[in-house]
Amino acid sequence: MTPKFLGQTSALPASPEEAVLDYVPNPRPGSDYLVRFVSPEFTSLCPITAAPDFAHLVIDYVPGETIVESKSLKLFLGSFRNHGAYHEDCTVGIGQRLFDEMKPKWLRIGGYWYPRGGIPIDVFWQSGEQPAGVWIPAQDVPGYRGRG
Repeated sequence: MTPKFLGQTSALPASPEEAVLDYVPNPRPGSDYLVRFVSPEFTSLCPITAAPDFAHLVIDYVPGETIVESKSLKLFLGSFRNHGAYHEDCTVGIGQRLFDEMKPKWLRIGGYWYPRGGIPIDVFWQSGEQPAGVWIPAQDVPGYRGRG
């Protein structure tokens, strides 16, 4: 489980499918705790018009045996810049891939998307019930308010 990208010059993967996520051993396997990653400038492309879409992503998880290495996650998220997909596919796909590969005890993702066609679309996915006894703060990303 040696990270492939940490400390190395790394090119952005051409697509999410080509992106490799690194996982390292959980440094606190006997403790349940929350890890939060925030990507306030996530971008992808509209699958119809190829216009850019922007989101504020919040990924929360309670580790199992491994944690995701942050540089590989950054490269994975960056690989969506030239990827055409609907908001729902991007958000849920990211959550499911992390959950399937990392096998955390619990994971949720909030995708707070900026308006497309005048309508903001927020997408949420989680792997199951929140674990008892773990402090899981609210994501606290305000809904889109425009100029008002």
